[in-house]
Amino acid sequence: MTNLSPPHTVFVLVHGAWHSSGQWAPTQRALAGLGAASVAVDLPGHGFDAPLPSGYLLPGQPGLLTEKSPLADVTMDDCAQTVLDALRQVRRHPRIVLVAHSAGGGPASLAAERAPELVDAIVYLSAFVPAGRPRFFDYLASPENATARGGSLNLGDAEQLGAVRINPLSTDPAYVEELRQAHYHDTPLDRFDRWRSVLSPDLPLAIPATPVVVTPQRWGRIPRIFLRCADDKGLPATVQDLMISEADGAFADNPFTIRTLPGSHSPFAARPRELAAALLS
Repeated sequence: MTNLSPPHTVFVLVHGAWHSSGQWAPTQRALAGLGAASVAVDLPGHGFDAPLPSGYLLPGQPGLLTEKSPLADVTMDDCAQTVLDALRQVRRHPRIVLVAHSAGGGPASLAAERAPELVDAIVYLSAFVPAGRPRFFDYLASPENATARGGSLNLGDAEQLGAVRINPLSTDPAYVEELRQAHYHDTPLDRFDRWRSVLSPDLPLAIPATPVVVTPQRWGRIPRIFLRCADDKGLPATVQDLMISEADGAFADNPFTIRTLPGSHSPFAARPRELAAALLS
């Protein structure tokens, strides 16, 4: 294994939908054990400071299907700016690797497009790549995504709510099992409830719905790696491969380097040491 990191590389980690910087903690510990530095970002509307729907933590969760999200005004620009702020904080280090998971690929890509000088490489961990189609929704609606699990988790009308809302605290066994299958099917069962309990209910609608435009002169010049999750049920390998193929077709002078990890959409939960080793290879 070629070690890209210690002591010169810093990994900037961007989470996906409903997650936060906290979900990266096991991977960060594994990276630190290998001598690598990392910074995990909380996108707007995620993490411990994120506002929740008013009834989310109350008995019966009143209004969960209809209450407008407190995150409805969050924009893709807001999210990209958060990533840019993190990148600027660590730019004094010789090498910066930006790592995006799932829906985090949108804000990460826009940040890299706006300031390619801040990024030495981008890693997409089963993440949205906007090079072929500009919106994450464009890929989620593709025929290649027909087998994906998790679509039935969405609550209410996303346009009216201003967010894609789920209920990580649901007491419905069928709903909870669908959430597990979509994101954590290979996470040990005795840890799954803990992982789902810290998810946020709202993903600002702007993240999957806003077009992200990238250019050859900026985003396209940055070395990029795609870490495929082979048994991903939330974003199947067929969709991951479609994004890779369309990006390589549009930016043929700088194709993806492709690596494959076993398992689910959430290797940071199921196999953080393997994920850390893959990031360092």
